[in-house]
Amino acid sequence: MSYFDNIRTFVRVYELGSMSAAGRDLRVSPAVTSSRISQLEDHLGVRLFQRTTRSLTPTEQGKTFYQGASEILEAVEAAEAQIVNFTDNPKGTLYVAAPLGVGRRLIAPKVPEFLERYPDISLRLRLTDRKVDLTTEGLDLAFFLGQPEDSTLRMRKIADVERVLCAAPDYVARRGMPKTGEDLVEDGHDCLNLRFPGATEFQWPLMTGQGVKRFRVAGRYESDDGDVLTDWALAGQGIALKPVFEVADHLASGALVAVAQETPPEPIQMACLYTHRRGQDPKARLFMDFMVAHIGAVIAR
Repeated sequence: MSYFDNIRTFVRVYELGSMSAAGRDLRVSPAVTSSRISQLEDHLGVRLFQRTTRSLTPTEQGKTFYQGASEILEAVEAAEAQIVNFTDNPKGTLYVAAPLGVGRRLIAPKVPEFLERYPDISLRLRLTDRKVDLTTEGLDLAFFLGQPEDSTLRMRKIADVERVLCAAPDYVARRGMPKTGEDLVEDGHDCLNLRFPGATEFQWPLMTGQGVKRFRVAGRYESDDGDVLTDWALAGQGIALKPVFEVADHLASGALVAVAQETPPEPIQMACLYTHRRGQDPKARLFMDFMVAHIGAVIAR
């Protein structure tokens, strides 16, 4: 087994925090993953991880080695990228993250076309509505909705996405049609909320005659999966704040109707995040260009 493979395995175990997760990511068995880490530890003469049946924690030596190991991988990837620039034959694995709705509806359907165009590229697509950390999770690109929190990352804006407050007709028949954000709060409407660990309250930014105002809405239903909120809205359980592209078919069919239209939601930015180094990788640039063009065209319809 090559020393470089052992280093690559160590980096993925460190970033993913699990032997099994790293094995799945690298498409090798947990036994092979464990063997590579053991070989690396034998070579270095130190323990890189403290292992128990329930946890895997990097040692101080492991934390130190990770910094150098990740720099080695970055240097190799940069050298490969330079060669690709000369050969016009991009290859390697791309690690991409996206919100569930964006990934399922906009990105995943176009991945086969991209991979058919570039047969030497493999892609690992991670879909989650939680915020991701590109550096610690080993990601090349992360599509997102909203404003980035890490100012050290590069951002490529794709579009401003229109949003809508919507509910099922039977919910409106039962609870009444809210016209404004004030109605949502004062009439105690059931609002379906996207919630992540650490969130303390829900505020929906709606456009009023006095500009954007944040309304503190409430409801008994919450989830960290945006598609679950759509399902609940379709079932008549409350009002959801959704990007229009995610619910366009339901609005067209009448399964959902727009509510509180006098104070519509503020549009939300869709963009792609990447580090400076990842942005220089030809395969990352190609995928970003490909998806930005596709998503921009869909959103503009």
